[in-house]
Amino acid sequence: MDWALRFMGVGNASAVQLGSPMAVIERDGRPWLTIDCGGEGLTAFQAHYGHVPQALFVTHVHLDHVAGFERLFVDAYFSPQRRGRIRLYVPATVVPLLHKRVADYPNVLAEGGANFWDAFQLIVVGDAFWHDGVRLEVFPVRHHWPETAYGLRLKGAVTWSGDTRPIPEMLARYADDNELIAHDCGLHGNPSHTGVDDLEREYTPELQARMMLYH
Repeated sequence: MDWALRFMGVGNASAVQLGSPMAVIERDGRPWLTIDCGGEGLTAFQAHYGHVPQALFVTHVHLDHVAGFERLFVDAYFSPQRRGRIRLYVPATVVPLLHKRVADYPNVLAEGGANFWDAFQLIVVGDAFWHDGVRLEVFPVRHHWPETAYGLRLKGAVTWSGDTRPIPEMLARYADDNELIAHDCGLHGNPSHTGVDDLEREYTPELQARMMLYH
């Protein structure tokens, strides 16, 4: 299998011109698993691939990461081929937050008769899950509040930090097989995100050499 990581955007809520911080794990040149679903990111995905994502992992529920779900719901619900078939892998502690953020609007269709989750196949995940015969690992990161944000690892291929402060103890375990490390990083760190000085202080040169920085 030939794995690749394609970014749909690298911006944040204040830098929409750079797109949503969203990526796609490709297998043999085809989209395999999409990470998050920002508004601008979903637009970029459709422009590049010509269709909507068929499987997604949600890292956390800030709107630059999940604002595309309203459009994705409409596309999936009104398509007999896609309704109930788009797989959403969501960490267990993120499910209630995602529901409140994108799924709890009263009467999701004006004419009634529909629930938001009718459009998707929701798969609640813990420390690991299987997608298309391949095992992926999930790990907590440091973003705003405990148990609200998570990273993702495809062993031997890629580790996605998600939005986070430095997490050297996690990468020691979840990036120990020469993975490409896609890591949150701005020019200056803050209580929500990692900065360049944080990277240089917290990570070994070997880890830094494998990092692709975004956000």
